[in-house]
Amino acid sequence: MLAAAGAIIAAVALFGAATVVLVRGELRTSLDTALRQRAGDVAELAASAPAVLTDPGALESPVSGRQIAVEVIDSRGRILARSLLLGSVLLPQDRLAVQARVAGRAGFEDLRIGGRPYRMFAAPLASGLSGAAAGGAVLVASDTSDITHTIGRLGVVITLTGAAVAILAVLAAAALTRRGLLPLRRLAAAGAEIERTADPARRLPETNVTDEIGQLTGVLNRMLAALEQSREIERRFLADASHELRTPVTALVGNVQFAQRHGADPEVLAEISHDAGRLARLVDDLLVLERAGAAAQEPEPVDLGPLVEHVVRLHGESDGRVVLGAVDSVRVSGEREALARVLENLVENGLVHGPPAGRVTVAVRRRDGRALVTVSDEGPGPDAAQRERLFERFWRAPEAMERPGSGLGLSIASTIVERHGGRIAVHGSSFTVDLPLVDGG
Repeated sequence: MLAAAGAIIAAVALFGAATVVLVRGELRTSLDTALRQRAGDVAELAASAPAVLTDPGALESPVSGRQIAVEVIDSRGRILARSLLLGSVLLPQDRLAVQARVAGRAGFEDLRIGGRPYRMFAAPLASGLSGAAAGGAVLVASDTSDITHTIGRLGVVITLTGAAVAILAVLAAAALTRRGLLPLRRLAAAGAEIERTADPARRLPETNVTDEIGQLTGVLNRMLAALEQSREIERRFLADASHELRTPVTALVGNVQFAQRHGADPEVLAEISHDAGRLARLVDDLLVLERAGAAAQEPEPVDLGPLVEHVVRLHGESDGRVVLGAVDSVRVSGEREALARVLENLVENGLVHGPPAGRVTVAVRRRDGRALVTVSDEGPGPDAAQRERLFERFWRAPEAMERPGSGLGLSIASTIVERHGGRIAVHGSSFTVDLPLVDGG
């Protein structure tokens, strides 16, 4: 509001000053034109009828409604004729008069005569004229008090009018600014209430106007919706994690209590070892899932061929069920250990959910500037209705409840792949990791 008020006042002041300057200039130009015209008339009279110059009233004709005082001097500076308007006052024969009489150059000057402001013009008379005025000069002058008075009144009027206009404009700017900021105050109040309640389910008041404030409201509401969804996902994750941890912890506590009461036989020790291992794997998966969403190290070029061969070799040495398919030479940008974790999880998924004696094939291909890593088992694959939930945390198909696993392997793989700018697609029993190639890969 202060900036708007300052701009308005500056504009009004500039307009007023420009108006005064232009009006003063126009009045002075009009006066100078009248003086030139009157001097020309007198010069013509001196040339055509020099004897008339001395007749009473010959020099009293007004020009443009303005009374102009006239003096005619000869080449020696003696007054030959003068207006009755001057009375006893004489026009000064100063530098301007001498310049016109001696050098033959016309000019203007401002002076004071009898304490009043005057504008005087001196024009030379040709030396070839007949009569005593030959080689002399014509001095014409007019009182400029009316111009000064007019400019003064104009300045007062413009000042008062400009002040009134500026006050009205400032009030209008203040009203418009307050009205324009009203939606922001509403947003601030609603935001403060959301901050107080820490409830992302609340929303900011929507506006029906599609201006910048409306766009800002939409962005903030979408941000709140994302925060609400994130909180819901976190709450569900904590609930699922607590549920998944409760089972092995309960079994482990029960087996320990049984061993305390009845002694630790090999079967109980095996159960305790199994429960502890399951709990350790679940905790490890939770830590990996937490770290998978953010890069832990700087990305580097990773050659997928040797990485796939390494993962296949690790699993192939144990049971021979994991085999290597076609391998193209491709490189991607990322973290080698994280990408290895993706491959291991997909291979483990194929081993667990594929046929017990079936093989899992891993292949690497290059297609349209993308690296495609496919992990396939020999089973039918997940049902089409279940594919949308495959990568949810802790989700397991009803028929897979008795199989080993925590329901986090595919979620971890999907999170890592998305962090690397790729995606995982499921076709039948084949999981395909699609990653962008690194430059020159």
